[in-house]
Amino acid sequence: MNDKTLPTLEEISSCVNGYDPNALPVAQAREFIARLVPRVEGVEMLALRSALGRVLARDVISDINVPSHDNSAMDGYALRGTDLAAGGDTVLQVVGSGLAGDGYQGDVAPGQCVRIMTGATMPAGLDTVVPQEFVKVDGDRVVIPAGAVKPGENRRLAGEDLARGDVALAAGRVLRPADIGMLASLGRAEVPVWRRLRVAFFSTGNELRSIGEPLDPGCVYDSNRYTLWGMLQRLGVDVLDMGVVRDDPQALEAAFREAAANADVVITSGGVSVGEADYTKAIMARLGDVLFWRIAMRPGRPMAIGRIETGGRGAILFGLPGNPVAVMVTFYALVRDALLAMSGATPAPLPMLRAASVTPIRKKPGRTEYQRGIVTPAADGGWEVRITGSQGSGILRSMSQANGLVVLAHDQGNVAAGELVDVLPFDGLI
Repeated sequence: MNDKTLPTLEEISSCVNGYDPNALPVAQAREFIARLVPRVEGVEMLALRSALGRVLARDVISDINVPSHDNSAMDGYALRGTDLAAGGDTVLQVVGSGLAGDGYQGDVAPGQCVRIMTGATMPAGLDTVVPQEFVKVDGDRVVIPAGAVKPGENRRLAGEDLARGDVALAAGRVLRPADIGMLASLGRAEVPVWRRLRVAFFSTGNELRSIGEPLDPGCVYDSNRYTLWGMLQRLGVDVLDMGVVRDDPQALEAAFREAAANADVVITSGGVSVGEADYTKAIMARLGDVLFWRIAMRPGRPMAIGRIETGGRGAILFGLPGNPVAVMVTFYALVRDALLAMSGATPAPLPMLRAASVTPIRKKPGRTEYQRGIVTPAADGGWEVRITGSQGSGILRSMSQANGLVVLAHDQGNVAAGELVDVLPFDGLI
């Protein structure tokens, strides 16, 4: 990641109103991060079927009309709208048929119509289609009941979907299945996308063990790397899992240097809280420009943010808390959008549900809280949410049971039973 033109962390801090690293609101942390992170460089041309989930690097301009001609939106009969009787049935003579890709080529006089299939080109002079189920067939004539169709109905105009010269897809879009189909409708075999963001991650702590290692007394299996791997996979970035790094200065420095040399982003879990190994923070600071925050949020208060360098390469650093739930919450609240922006995407606000809390929720103003919840349909047709028991930041099971996060705003206080709250559904997170 080329950072030669990027502002210093001190310069960024000066632009964030009310910046206080010891009590930083979530909104200000997001503003800081948005100013910090650069976008990747490097564009690739990919075959259409390889581009799903990638970030579009340039606007795609349509060089054709879609559809290319006026066509039928229904199976039925194409006619002139002016032939429809004002106050009774309309009787028309059927003079031919038109199929998709093999349209009717003859002339159609007033009082005549053409049998037509969905997608077939509208014959010259005809502007209306009556669905076949609305008519009565009598030999070579059809009877159209009064009011069955209005002039101009059931006809798709040339360029109605996309006109020549229009922006079909804007740069910064994460390509979805519908986008791939639209590109195919334009005849595009390849599409320009930004290269994948490279993210290295590791966990720190002498108490951590990798799967397959014996679990010594006082030790726990490292779950954070697997959680991070899953969240990163859904963002479509290239990942480098560097395992567990013990609380050893030399091992930690080597890990940070390797990560910064091979990735655009380095994510760690553990080692940033008050009372944790001071040399972890010292190494972070020695290798770059790093700040240590206490964010006004729960869970996930401690966090390190900045840039680290080695061998002339720079990488953005996100030092996350060590507790499993705090890792997920800080990632979704602060890191996710940053990685999308660095990938060249244009992050959009995640959709929130409004749901009635089944039970009261205790909440102190002055911090943003993210509580695990289960959202279900309510009897009144809306949504309701119940908290998944204990909200301790080390209880990963409650995160697995939940299908969303109840987001309680910075200035919000206690929530009464039945009161509406914001819920971030997990299914909305790519």
